[in-house]
Amino acid sequence: MNKPLTAEDKAELGITRFDAAEYLESDELIALYLAETLKDGTDEEFIQALNTVARAKGMNEIAKKSGIVRESLYQTLSSSKPRFEKF
Repeated sequence: MNKPLTAEDKAELGITRFDAAEYLESDELIALYLAETLKDGTDEEFIQALNTVARAKGMNEIAKKSGIVRESLYQTLSSSKPRFEKF
């Protein structure tokens, strides 16, 4: 049975955590990402995708453009059961 890699093992191998937000560099990519998640994913996965997009664009920018207070945006997107009515 294989044992899980430790943080030291991962560092030695150059393994880093994947973050989709680092690759969402254009509005077109963001739209495609959200469309695919909405088409094939669950509600929870779509909310996670919204969170990823917010991190990619910057929470401050999203908050300003949406008129939602940044703290409320964080709270809504980090909730275990967010509802679209909050937006």
